[in-house]
Amino acid sequence: MSSGGFCYIRQEAMKLRKINRAVHRDLGYFFFGMCIIYGLSGIALNHRHQWNPNYIITQKSFNLKPPGEEITESKELAMHFLEQMDREDEFRTSLPSGDAVRIFIRHGSVTVDRYTGEADLETVRPRPVFRQINFLHYNTPRRLWTWFSDLYAAGLIVLAFTGLFILKGKNGIKGRGAWLTGAGILVPLTLLFYYLNA
Repeated sequence: MSSGGFCYIRQEAMKLRKINRAVHRDLGYFFFGMCIIYGLSGIALNHRHQWNPNYIITQKSFNLKPPGEEITESKELAMHFLEQMDREDEFRTSLPSGDAVRIFIRHGSVTVDRYTGEADLETVRPRPVFRQINFLHYNTPRRLWTWFSDLYAAGLIVLAFTGLFILKGKNGIKGRGAWLTGAGILVPLTLLFYYLNA
């Protein structure tokens, strides 16, 4: 091959590498927010057997004063107990069931034994940040979000391939990069094989 032909090929290779870097860089900038959303929600959802990623659920027990015999109406009974807990303003509705009464309040409920006054309070509140990003991760909005998240998924594929050719030499795909890429592929394949055959 002539020196002119070699120089032409080299110049074209340099152009392709420059385009590759620009695509990788710009996609990285554009999808930065999406990477954070899916990264955080992915960690949260991976551990959903250990915690509720969408809600903060708290439970607390109380020993309340039972009502007198004159209190029989469901709401009046509920208010008798809620006043002792300073939650009367949170009342929504109540549901008697045998010796117990289930009182629904804002962000939770109280189950009380009407004769002993033993009460269990459970409150449920949205978990800040995580509930919102999980809402997106689950593709709950659908519509336009589906298209944008599909675009992000395609962008990740492009980022993966363009990332292979960012560096040259011993740290690039022909050297250290090849070993790391191979290891990154081997780990999920090995775990997949293990779990499918366990």
